[in-house]
Amino acid sequence: MAAILKIGNTELPSPSEMQIGIQDIKKAERNAKGNLISELITTKRKIELGWAFLTAAQLQTVLSAVAPNTFSVTYLDPLTNASRTGTFYAGDRKVGLIDFRAGVPRYKEIKFNLIEV
Repeated sequence: MAAILKIGNTELPSPSEMQIGIQDIKKAERNAKGNLISELITTKRKIELGWAFLTAAQLQTVLSAVAPNTFSVTYLDPLTNASRTGTFYAGDRKVGLIDFRAGVPRYKEIKFNLIEV
């Protein structure tokens, strides 16, 4: 895998920050004795991402890649230490604007999460 993060066929710029959460989805309840009865349904990933000081073109590439309702994401999974591809959707995207220089916007950062479906 050449890029750290690939969405569909688009290789994204390397993020400034990236945290991968491994989330177990469980059905859990207590029985009459108060003991926990737990059933693992599945394990999903949540990837928290941030980029600093992207150009307008780079920002457009990132935002366009996560615009569809769902999309494939390829990344290095820490659990297996191997490339993994899953289907994800994007949470709310927050873009910080610094200023305009000669009519060109400069962006401080963009942050959002990718949540596995």
